[in-house]
Amino acid sequence: MKKKKIVVIGGSAAGPKSAARARRLDQNAEIIIIQKENDFSMASCGFPYYVGGVFDNRNQLICSPTGVVRDSNFFLNAKGIIAFNNIEAVEIDRKQHIIKCIDIKTNEEKNFDYDKLILCTGSKAKIPPIEGIKLEGITTLKSMKDADYLRKIRDEKNIKKAIVVGGGLIGIETCEALQLAGVQITVIEMLPQILPFLDKNLSKLIENHIKSKGANVITNNGVKEFLGKDGKLKGVKLTNGTELECELAVIAIGVSPETELAKKSGLKIGKLNGIVVDEFMQTSDADIYSAGDCIETINLITKKTDYAPLGDLANLQGRVAGENSVKGNNVKFNGTIKTSICKVFDFIAGSTGISEDEAKNCGFEPVSVITAGPDRPGFMGSRILINKMIVCKKTGRLLGFQCVGSGDVSKQIAQAAIAISGNMTIDILKNSDLPYAPPFTLAVDNFIATAHVLENKINGLMKGITVEEVKKKIDNKEDIFLLDVRGPDEFEQMRLGIGETLIPLGALRNRLNELPQDKNKEIICYCKISLRGYEAQLILEANNWKNVKVMEGGIMAWPYNREK
Repeated sequence: MKKKKIVVIGGSAAGPKSAARARRLDQNAEIIIIQKENDFSMASCGFPYYVGGVFDNRNQLICSPTGVVRDSNFFLNAKGIIAFNNIEAVEIDRKQHIIKCIDIKTNEEKNFDYDKLILCTGSKAKIPPIEGIKLEGITTLKSMKDADYLRKIRDEKNIKKAIVVGGGLIGIETCEALQLAGVQITVIEMLPQILPFLDKNLSKLIENHIKSKGANVITNNGVKEFLGKDGKLKGVKLTNGTELECELAVIAIGVSPETELAKKSGLKIGKLNGIVVDEFMQTSDADIYSAGDCIETINLITKKTDYAPLGDLANLQGRVAGENSVKGNNVKFNGTIKTSICKVFDFIAGSTGISEDEAKNCGFEPVSVITAGPDRPGFMGSRILINKMIVCKKTGRLLGFQCVGSGDVSKQIAQAAIAISGNMTIDILKNSDLPYAPPFTLAVDNFIATAHVLENKINGLMKGITVEEVKKKIDNKEDIFLLDVRGPDEFEQMRLGIGETLIPLGALRNRLNELPQDKNKEIICYCKISLRGYEAQLILEANNWKNVKVMEGGIMAWPYNREK
């Protein structure tokens, strides 16, 4: 029986995964990986941590879980896969099933024939067409070469000032890496906020945290020109005319699908410029599959075409493509809910699903709530979490969840991602049976507690108001009464200073005469996390006040200036 020949183009994440899956299911197939770069299976999400000195051994970026470097010998000996590096695929003859390649080092032409082909060509960094972009000192953080370059800068400690262009995941992680190396960093983001997968309020909390660590963040601004001298970067000019000195600039404004080879080959390309694949990861050519950053996929919530260049998805898609290249189309990758997480110094930011605005644009009737609370009991060293939960009001289905803070954000996002993937509703979430012990969580986990608060809001028990809405009322000098129901010691240690009145919750029932006697007056209650704020709302309503609200998330969700 003729051996099946499977060729994989691309050796980063999806490519090696698809090749390995194909080998496990067919021990007789001839499997080849063609990789343009020198290295294989690069852990690109680890680049910022290598640059920042979290670990020093570069090989850890290309190692297996057991510490073996994934090079050509590894693939041949451990996997029975022939892996070529420094070979660029330049043309695919789909009719003859031949791939034409060039050896980058020798310029020699090489041809490979295939029965099944898997395209995993990845993505390329977006480079803005800005004057001075070619100056020495401007880089991305997309490749091992980029990581080596920035690590060298970190180790030599000759660079004093740097900018990061872009406030997304890679930009913020690069900011931390260079700031920890003693470089003075400014993040420049053209959008109104950093980390656009977050709600604006939560994003602002992360921005404040970055600034507290000594880095600077500029939003609503972009780079107009890179300024240089003798071919070297010396500064940047922003769109508002401001000039900043810097010797290093890291471009981190996102990536786009690498589809040049696919386009030349006549494969179908989608409206987001990614390779079009079906649920089997099959392209418009039945003998060619594709996976990873080069493809478009389906958003499982919106049902619309989406682009999600994430490392975990590349591996999952590669596994499906590898299996189907061997077994035929018997497994599926159905799509993504775009789950993301990012370390920001000693804070974490995570998101899964869609935002409230996205939900509105997609025809849902979303309702949301922001909560705050500790991730475990105080006697176990609790750390703060600020959450936002979004559900469809009509069905109760969970649509999105965001979480930031110094607590265990990863667990909260993971729980939410599973719930969204399973189309779970708030009625199910509110009684979820999750593991509990004081070292790990509260008896009612933050995720479940947020579901409880949102259920109360939907049912009209808790009348929530966001911090943005409160700030707008203050700025507009609206006639509101702000009630802080914490204790005097808490008030002395930390307060907003926005014209609030302090009446501790325990004393509130006996001091109702100190409140506005107009029962229709708008009263906004809060505490540190607004749990006591909710209790205050119930007390006031029981005493016939008609317009009482709770500031969602309390002081911990307040991202604006405060008195203390």
